[in-house]
Amino acid sequence: MELRIDRGAVERCRELARAIAAPVSEFIAAHSTVSVERSVLRLLGVDGVSTDDVPVPNLIVEALSPEERARGAALAFGRGLAETGLEPQALGEALASGELSLSAFARVPEEPARRVVAAFVERSLARIRARREERAEKLTRLPQLPPPLLYVIVASGNIYEDRTAAVAAAEAGAQIVAVIRSTGQSLLDFVPFGPTTEGFGGTYATQANFKIVREALDAASERLGRYVMLTNYASGLCMPEIATMAAIERLDMLLNDSMYGILFRDINMKRTFVDQHFSRMLNAYSGIVINTGEDNYLTTADAVEQAPAVLASQFINEEFAHRAGMPDRQIGLGDAYEIDPDLEDGFLFQVAQAQLARQIFPGAPLKYMPPTKHMTGDIFKGHLIDALFNLTSVMTHQTIHLCGMLTEAIHTPFLGDRALSLENARYVMNTARHFGDEIAFKPEGKIEQRARGVLTDAERLLGRVAERGLMQAIEAAVFADVSRPPDGGRGFDGVFPRAAGYWNPFEEALRMERGSRGG
Repeated sequence: MELRIDRGAVERCRELARAIAAPVSEFIAAHSTVSVERSVLRLLGVDGVSTDDVPVPNLIVEALSPEERARGAALAFGRGLAETGLEPQALGEALASGELSLSAFARVPEEPARRVVAAFVERSLARIRARREERAEKLTRLPQLPPPLLYVIVASGNIYEDRTAAVAAAEAGAQIVAVIRSTGQSLLDFVPFGPTTEGFGGTYATQANFKIVREALDAASERLGRYVMLTNYASGLCMPEIATMAAIERLDMLLNDSMYGILFRDINMKRTFVDQHFSRMLNAYSGIVINTGEDNYLTTADAVEQAPAVLASQFINEEFAHRAGMPDRQIGLGDAYEIDPDLEDGFLFQVAQAQLARQIFPGAPLKYMPPTKHMTGDIFKGHLIDALFNLTSVMTHQTIHLCGMLTEAIHTPFLGDRALSLENARYVMNTARHFGDEIAFKPEGKIEQRARGVLTDAERLLGRVAERGLMQAIEAAVFADVSRPPDGGRGFDGVFPRAAGYWNPFEEALRMERGSRGG
């Protein structure tokens, strides 16, 4: 089935998205953040915490003078590596304990510092390449079932309980498992260290926790004969650090949006734009598929009214991802089945929105989110609504399908709730697997008219954003009816201009790698 839409309008939307992203990209190129610099240290091999449980990368970046920080943590740290001959982890520990200070190496010439750092950059990228190749080998040997890929969430707060739940979900048919992040972690300006057993509304995203679940799902994949994907959240104040840890531990997907943290967590927009760019460079290299957060617009505002804003945001997210070197196959643009179920012909509107996104972004692994806002304690009605969501997903060829839960409005789902959800999705998607290939939309019918109207309104909205500027448009509450000021919000003090001679060796290497691929 194919909607008859104005392809010229689609191209104009992309042109507007490019115009919107261009000035923001200029800002990104001229700035860095403390979280980007901490990511550079982590990529070089620095990890661990001090005796006071402060992450070593945080201590090193905080100890830099404003002038050193403005030239990039890699240069100051590289001077220490060149002078001491230590491995990055050993130097990091000596700095954290106070045994050494980077200021003592300020007179070390740049050339040896850059040379020694370059060797560790290549070692780090080789490690990430190896993890990417592991994934490719496993997907070849243990192929996934066809999309929509069934995705479920586990979120107990205890990583060992989450490991058990993740394996149980895989055995019940899940193809993707997300260990949802503890409430509020996006507002922490540091990454917790080690395995964690306490968390509210989720489990902390740490490298140790990533490793624990990755190993468990790898073992389950071998038993089941199909690769089970793992996802987490690269958002908030530590977005690039989480992308770093995910690359090292071979996660497959990350929730990563250019505006989500700004709108829904009040994180400074300048911090977010810089962080998402470096995060996406890492995601592109590691082969991680990002999931964007347009579904959140529909949980805070009316889904019918906000449909053009969702489409406009998808265009903007796509453009920022392309600017970071991400190919379409790694850009999982988001949408959600959130129209009021009491609205007459609401199902037709849902189909229109889902099919519109599928046609406009044919190479993207779209992520379709389930109904949540209008779910009630009536689990039978909820299960039926989820069935229509499942039908919309399979008939419009969505790729990543977050399964809805019949107990969505009651409590955190039990293992049995997930099993019922997966059974519902498997039944609908099997019985209607090729339904979308067998039908056609009525010319000028309600579905087609709705899709055309959304596209037209999205073009108008993008035009207004391009004229005003993205930062000013966000301040004017253009997206999700939420207003955020450019210099307000959390984390603004962690943004700083790059000085002449600023050096991020990973950004440089990833840009060169992209150029060699012709990207």
